[in-house]
Amino acid sequence: MDPKNIHIRDYSYTLPEDRIAWFPLEKRDASRLLIYKDGKISEDIYHNLADHLPEGSLVIFNNTKVLEARILFRKPTGGTIEIFCLEPQSQPDITTAMQHKEKVFWKCLIGGASKWKPGQVLQKKINGAQNTISLEARYIEKKSDHFIIELSWTPATLSFAEVLHEAGAIPLPPYIKREADRQDEERYQTIYARHLGSVAAPTAGLHFTDAVMNNLVTKNITHDFVTLHVGAGTFKPVKTETLADHEMHAEFFQVNRELIRQLIEVENRKTVAVGTTTLRTLESLYWLGVKIFKNKNIGFDELVIEQWDAWELNNIAITVTDSLKCLLNWMEINEIEKFYSKTQLLITPGYSFKIAGALVTNFHQPQSTLLLIVAAIAGDDWKRIYDYALENDFRFLSYGDGCLLWLK
Repeated sequence: MDPKNIHIRDYSYTLPEDRIAWFPLEKRDASRLLIYKDGKISEDIYHNLADHLPEGSLVIFNNTKVLEARILFRKPTGGTIEIFCLEPQSQPDITTAMQHKEKVFWKCLIGGASKWKPGQVLQKKINGAQNTISLEARYIEKKSDHFIIELSWTPATLSFAEVLHEAGAIPLPPYIKREADRQDEERYQTIYARHLGSVAAPTAGLHFTDAVMNNLVTKNITHDFVTLHVGAGTFKPVKTETLADHEMHAEFFQVNRELIRQLIEVENRKTVAVGTTTLRTLESLYWLGVKIFKNKNIGFDELVIEQWDAWELNNIAITVTDSLKCLLNWMEINEIEKFYSKTQLLITPGYSFKIAGALVTNFHQPQSTLLLIVAAIAGDDWKRIYDYALENDFRFLSYGDGCLLWLK
């Protein structure tokens, strides 16, 4: 199947609004877990996830942390401008960019942009825990799908991360039609969130608790982390008739040498990805190794994964182990302990998974690239999985229930 010819209308279903979870459950790991394995569907809850994973598995999480990326400014005339901070204009490492002081240039989405003229400065004062912060936003430039905004502040000794923490709010997904509250500050983060940079949570991880993690250890199941900063593009619907005209959003990720060593050592199909962001990162590692195998002198700037790379490089015969060894050797030769890159990898039905053996994920929106990933794993059974979830009162989307999907 040529993925460019896939019609997105074939990956739709009816999602009643009352099936969307607007609030999290009181206990994270009480969320229901649909299990799909060997064509069969069963149920449990997240607390018992370890019971459904083989001993010796390697579970990979995304430890990105959600920014308080939504800032509201009020114009002198009374109108409100909402700035949604996406990513730095030029700094590839978002975590480092968050430590900048005095001012930053940021890619943003703007609510009420028609009321804001280029060059006009918006001002806001925030009474923080330790400082009164004066924040200014200057409209620099409009791009095709975002704006460039200069944000500057005093005291200039504060980092941008500290400013956002005081001035911003957690940006709940657009389908959760309520304002974020104090509960969301904790519950829209995973318990293992470490590296600030996402504008949306890696929601499959929201169900994990210390008890779940301890259960994994007890069963001799190891775990490790990647960092992929989730962008607003994760909510971007496919608006074109076929995938040929859809542009997949790019997201930045980071991995270290030790993770790659573990992936080389783990038995085939015992790697479990928690979340589609983790899955895309793991699969991207294989294709990075293929690019190095193809060109031993490849430069750092060329080591990115574009939308159709997996399909265009698929004729290169190389095992997963050899591909990962190519990437690991390249990092060692270049004395890189932590590797930064970005991926636009589009996973659709017909994709041949290289590293992941199973995916833990939530239930996704109709006609989304995330639903295409589910269909790539389960084939036409994706419809049976989602019909079962709808018929049996599973909760959908970010704060909803989830599933454990084993590859066929």
